[in-house]
Amino acid sequence: MPAESTPEPAIPGDPGDSTPPRPGGGRSKARSRRSKALLVTAWTAAGVVALGGAGAGYLFFKLNGNLKSVDIDHALGSDRPLKVDNGSQNILVLGSDTRSGTNRKLGGGTDDGSARSDTAMVVHVHKGHKRASVVSIPRDTLVERPSCTDSGGTVHRAVSGAMFNSAYSTGGAACAVKTVESMTGIRMDHYIEIDFSGFRKLVDDLGGVTVTTTRAISDRESHLNLPAGSHELDGKQALGLVRTRHGVGDGSDLGRIQLQQAFMKAMVDKVKDIGLLSNPKRLYDLADTATKTVTTDSGLGSVTDLASFASGLKGIGSSHMTMVTMPVQYDPADANRVLVDKTKAELVWKALKADQPVPEAATEGTATGAAKGVVTPG
Repeated sequence: MPAESTPEPAIPGDPGDSTPPRPGGGRSKARSRRSKALLVTAWTAAGVVALGGAGAGYLFFKLNGNLKSVDIDHALGSDRPLKVDNGSQNILVLGSDTRSGTNRKLGGGTDDGSARSDTAMVVHVHKGHKRASVVSIPRDTLVERPSCTDSGGTVHRAVSGAMFNSAYSTGGAACAVKTVESMTGIRMDHYIEIDFSGFRKLVDDLGGVTVTTTRAISDRESHLNLPAGSHELDGKQALGLVRTRHGVGDGSDLGRIQLQQAFMKAMVDKVKDIGLLSNPKRLYDLADTATKTVTTDSGLGSVTDLASFASGLKGIGSSHMTMVTMPVQYDPADANRVLVDKTKAELVWKALKADQPVPEAATEGTATGAAKGVVTPG
């Protein structure tokens, strides 16, 4: 079967060929970025439920009307890994780089009616729901993409050597979930997706998110200039941070993932610290933005479902989150791509199946991007 890759639209002001070479040579194509807001969405939905009162019925009606959902179970049928009944949960969190609506201005490129998965994270909530392991999947990873059926009923053939992000652009959420399940052998209990404009507005609704940079970051292509030190980032700056890859680490997608992981921890801490239940206006604004921004599986397709889901996440702070990148190595044949380190990746998936922490040995000696510690929460 032929190899497959997905062309990337340019970012405004991005010449498309200025990425520093990765180890082994070659340049990476410019592409737009965003982070995920899984816990923000769940916690704000839970807060709306907790507020109750005379307005609760209206809030439920309004917020339920915002939500979009996909019936993953129907699309994938029975050809999936078995559910593991050990009290843990696995959630695939994706970002789509659709160029429609307000995302076209933020993301650049052409609205061609398609979208690609940009950032992908498998969030494993451990038994007891007091800690979580988060595994980022690089979008440039070459994978065996299985045959899948999209939500419209169209069957897409299997492809060898496809970029991971092509699964979403080919068959949408259902194909992305099936590809992850095929790679990991782990059934995804839920699916959550967020877009550009929603991420930016969520950060602004939170009143900004504080991070510390251990050295200056300057990237004209993501329009980000941060000296070393503490910063309270607004939505525009946060979007620049999770998109940046130039001048940080080795300039690769892997380094940018490390920045995204640090920002996600900072965002989780901000949500837990601002006292949403004491500020109904901020709580509603956040819930309104979050529910307009996300697409979920049908199991989380109502505010009530999200709130129930959130009840198991509220105790997880950044100190209880372990974040790693799926073990990969740079592709010697193409420095713009990475290959799964199958032996080490299996250590990750085996640990999650057993509801155990990811062992340190799983990421030793793998490609990293060299940007760890450049950004820290708070």
